[in-house]
Amino acid sequence: LLGVVLAFIRRPKVVNDIKFGPSEMEIVKITGHSWKEGFIKGTIPQLPLSVLNSVIAVCKLSSDLFPGREFSATSVSVTVGLMNLVGCWFGALPCCHGAGGLAGQYKFGGRSGGCVALLGAAKMMLGLVLGTSLVTILHQFPVGILGVLLLFAGIELAMTCRDMNSKQESFVMLICTAVSLVGSSAALGFVCGMLVHVLLKLRTPCMP
Repeated sequence: LLGVVLAFIRRPKVVNDIKFGPSEMEIVKITGHSWKEGFIKGTIPQLPLSVLNSVIAVCKLSSDLFPGREFSATSVSVTVGLMNLVGCWFGALPCCHGAGGLAGQYKFGGRSGGCVALLGAAKMMLGLVLGTSLVTILHQFPVGILGVLLLFAGIELAMTCRDMNSKQESFVMLICTAVSLVGSSAALGFVCGMLVHVLLKLRTPCMP
């Protein structure tokens, strides 16, 4: 809410660009060439990040934040796939669950599916009332506020390091983090982390 208020303060003339009412929807015609380009340039590069952040991390974080209410990787993967298969025909952007979103909602008080339902209902209402005018408002949204939200979400995600039970596990985690940040690739960090984990397991003598 604060971000929206600041958006109007930064550019008061944005009020003139607001048009009430939902935008027209139409089915997007996706050609065979578009499917091929999307698969090669979009799906393959995004797959490692989606699997790690939208499936594995979400399942692990949900079990940490909500003990006894665990979700399987299969169910999470299916829901991510379904929302994208349905949304792409209407020009929707790729969607996922995301561990960052879960951590952020938990950090700001979300403790049940009700908060997600309310968030979804609010977005649908805004879409029906403002349509594409909402994009104009969001363009003026202060980046600093988004940074604060990401900071708290990152802190909540970082707290999962408390599960590290040994120096080896902590070392693997640091390797994953360092490589992902330096190489700007979660996939590269994941692969390096797995290699280090395997090497440490091979190096550690088997207990009798």
